Amino acid sequence: FNQYNRINTWTSIYWSAQSALNAAKDIASGAKLSVSVSRPSGHHARRESAGGFCFVNNAAIAAEYLLDHSDAKKILILDTDVHHGQGIQEIFYERNDVMYISLHGDPTNFYPAVAGFEEERGAGEGLGFNINYPFTHGISEADFLKLLDKAMTDAKIFNPDVIIHNMGFDVYKDDPQSKSEVTTSGMKRIAEEVVALGKPVLGLLEGGYLIETLAANTTSYIRGLMDK
Repeated sequence: FNQYNRINTWTSIYWSAQSALNAAKDIASGAKLSVSVSRPSGHHARRESAGGFCFVNNAAIAAEYLLDHSDAKKILILDTDVHHGQGIQEIFYERNDVMYISLHGDPTNFYPAVAGFEEERGAGEGLGFNINYPFTHGISEADFLKLLDKAMTDAKIFNPDVIIHNMGFDVYKDDPQSKSEVTTSGMKRIAEEVVALGKPVLGLLEGGYLIETLAANTTSYIRGLMDK
């Protein structure tokens, strides 16, 4: 039984990463939008360790592919999962060709706990290219969207060639992990803000643990991407 689970877990991990890579290939070929609908997610995976249900860092793989196989010179990874993606932060912390912006629940006594604080701004050439917006647990949808506006201002200053958006449905108000009050219609609003930047968008799915609402929330998000 354990061997069976190990084999099937790796199969899921591998093809989830391949799905993200295929989405990156779409963008490199000139697509303005490509969304990888897959599990498991990846933003907690670090260089040498897994974490938080993440084994391979899909966003990092996609970013590296785009930098190596397209005209993109600057990549923005925007993360709106309720948890901070410490893996992405670690991988790109000393680089200025990939900016990481994360909106997430205050990591004090909340996973990942060891990273995601506002003072973590990058190091070396990457100083200023890592931006964390930890929010008070229980934040309203209106205040969440105001925080997203700040992130969009940062993104405009960086002026990326491509946006990789990590959409976590655990920001949904009824999700068991949620520390925010984002609604199903709010998922569409988040997507609209990302697309409004006018850059190619690669969408990746991160957390989301209320199975009964995942279909509706994913549909709302994708509609927001496509309506623009």
